[in-house]
Amino acid sequence: MTYVPLVLASASPRRVDLLAQVGVVADQVDPADIDETPGPDETPPRLAERLSRAKAGIVAARHPAAFVLAADTVVAVGRRLLPKTETEAEARTCLELMSGRAHQVFSGVCLRRPDGRTAARVSRTRIRMKRLTGREIDGYLATGEWRGKAGGYAVQGHAGGFVLDLSGSYSGVVGLPLYETLCLLDGLGWRRPDGSPP
Repeated sequence: MTYVPLVLASASPRRVDLLAQVGVVADQVDPADIDETPGPDETPPRLAERLSRAKAGIVAARHPAAFVLAADTVVAVGRRLLPKTETEAEARTCLELMSGRAHQVFSGVCLRRPDGRTAARVSRTRIRMKRLTGREIDGYLATGEWRGKAGGYAVQGHAGGFVLDLSGSYSGVVGLPLYETLCLLDGLGWRRPDGSPP
């Protein structure tokens, strides 16, 4: 059986680490640069799935002989989408919105085979944060962890201390829902170099 390589369509080192955690090593990392603007009336789970599919499609065109795995994470308070924060002011607004209430994290993951067959899944996780004081928010912002993160925080870092309750996929919140990812890899027929299933 000929080994078919796996390309990860993401620049996130967290996704590389999560795959390694379950013994999956991408042969290449080739991020897709796409417009992530939500469509009118697009719900958070639909956005997460659409973006993961779009990333997989773009990168598959560059690697037609490989499996391509792509993912996208979307954070929402109610139907309000929170950005991938680029400024401290954006991160502060996100943290203030999530303080003392629940929010949801949707992680879309998409796998595309060399023959074009594609499947996607979306994990949904509900997180409740403690009520944050101004001092706690200032302290978190000073860590710089918020930069480029959906919703302005990284649950695997200092912000883990703010989480009262998490229901769903922890790995999905970090950036790649592992259960869903392994189901896609197995279901679409990707095999490790030794021929074993993922």
